[in-house]
Amino acid sequence: MTELAAPRSPTGIALLRARGSEGLGTDVAAGVVLASLLVPQGMAYAELSGLPAVSGLHATVVVLVVYALLGPSPTLVLGPDSSLAPLIAAAVAPIALGDADQAVAVGSMLAVMTGAMGIALGLARLGALTELLSGPVRVGFLHGIVVVLVVGQLPKLFGFGIDADGTPAAALAFVRGVLDGDTVLAAIAIGATSVALVVGLRRRVPRFPGVLVAVVGSTVVSDVFDLDRHGVVTTGALPSGLPLPSFPDVDPGDLRQLLLAALAIVVVSLADTSALSSSLSSRNGHHVDPDREIIAVGGASLACGFFGGFPTSVSSSRTAVNQAMGARSQVSGLTAAAVIVPVLLFAGDLVAALPAATLAGVVIAAAPALVDVGALGRLWRSHRGEWWLSVATTVGVIVLGPLQGIAMACIVSLAAFVRRSWRPHDAVLARVQGRKGYHDVGRHPEGRRVPGLVLFRFDAPLYFANAEHFRRRVDAVLADDPGARRLVIVSEPISDVDATAADMLLHLVDDLRERGIEVAFAGLKGPAHDRIAAAGLVDRVGADAFFPTVGTAVSAYVDATDVEWTDWTDRAGGDDLADPPDTPD
Repeated sequence: MTELAAPRSPTGIALLRARGSEGLGTDVAAGVVLASLLVPQGMAYAELSGLPAVSGLHATVVVLVVYALLGPSPTLVLGPDSSLAPLIAAAVAPIALGDADQAVAVGSMLAVMTGAMGIALGLARLGALTELLSGPVRVGFLHGIVVVLVVGQLPKLFGFGIDADGTPAAALAFVRGVLDGDTVLAAIAIGATSVALVVGLRRRVPRFPGVLVAVVGSTVVSDVFDLDRHGVVTTGALPSGLPLPSFPDVDPGDLRQLLLAALAIVVVSLADTSALSSSLSSRNGHHVDPDREIIAVGGASLACGFFGGFPTSVSSSRTAVNQAMGARSQVSGLTAAAVIVPVLLFAGDLVAALPAATLAGVVIAAAPALVDVGALGRLWRSHRGEWWLSVATTVGVIVLGPLQGIAMACIVSLAAFVRRSWRPHDAVLARVQGRKGYHDVGRHPEGRRVPGLVLFRFDAPLYFANAEHFRRRVDAVLADDPGARRLVIVSEPISDVDATAADMLLHLVDDLRERGIEVAFAGLKGPAHDRIAAAGLVDRVGADAFFPTVGTAVSAYVDATDVEWTDWTDRAGGDDLADPPDTPD
């Protein structure tokens, strides 16, 4: 049978053609507002990444244009991102050692590497690799990033610098600086006002560009009152002009060191992309191929690396602003890029008096958007173990650093999955009056069991890591029922059986047969049946030992043994023995 392919989503060029002229004015207006947000955030996140502020504008222009041409989403916005900045900074700092030109080269090489990885994943249709971060671990990672962001920006907000390696050391150095009187009151006033403006306007007037107000206002105040003479550090004039395309000049010996950082950035960036893109497509009613989305984001990052930029990602906040302003196509992104280009060409001097404390305030004001207290509350109530997993990831990012933290997060996610499948839940099933199907006697101790019949359900695939655990659980269950004559392995959850598990089942069948206990299977899926048939198990137990449902397995046992058993629900005519349970156990 030919498999039906999902409809292909059009790319940016096709979307722009389909847009026509209707509503272009709204898209252009949205782009202007978007640019007012992208300029200060691009500069702030570039400095947060350990790069010159102008690199953030270079990166922003390139990714806006490239995604508009390649991207399948009409309103998604790419740009420098707060969640990636600590990862980039952790990779750039040890190699650049304070050299701005070298920092730009390293950041650009990271963009090339992450872009190439993203394109390769998309072409190979391996976008699912971004799911290495489970939801709780991702929440914990972002909460750790928030702490890293805030601690890193607090000294700038208070008007002084520190020299510390790692977030705990930076926090101690900040406290020491405050106690030693290194703070600059004017910088604190500027920074605190900026945070208040951004947060306050975001809550009161979401469509109003509070970041722009903070940047313009603080720059005017700084220039009028000549605050740099009062100890307030300013950004300085941006170098004018646009970068020419070139390949990043990085020592080949440093590439290996950058590989882990690039992989971590890809995982975080594409996880963000997948989540936001799928959310937008379901909300707006258009299909987006996730692999094509990954290719577009990777292509934008790759191009960014040739123009002095650094790795970027999608932004939920900027995308939300774009949609709130009525944008319906990537014309808004192209407009924003067109607005930023003149700033790079002619207006570099306008930001010369911009206080560094303002950019620190912009970053700190953006940090709460990464916090999800509600998710932690839900985890505490429903999955206590995963709550601890999330908290452990947060602590790992803070103590070990963002790069090591994201690596630990991936390992922890996989370890949690292995743990659940290594020691999965299992249950002995019984009939419960007034309910369909068969249910866990641990949850329903009032359930009735067929004399001599043990219905054992194992809630995971059978493989080498849990095969012996399965064997021990069967022995324990049968030890609790000395009158057992037949064991039915309820197999709906067993989607696969590897070679080790198949051998275990062969030995189990032989051992139980010597003890006078038959073995049968109910609801075994076709692929798993094929595996055990190839191992010789079907021949060993007989084809008639495999039943499509638990109900048919019970009926066959009752008919074969003449055991005294009355199924009251079936006799009342209100239930079929083969029906699934109406509520989960």
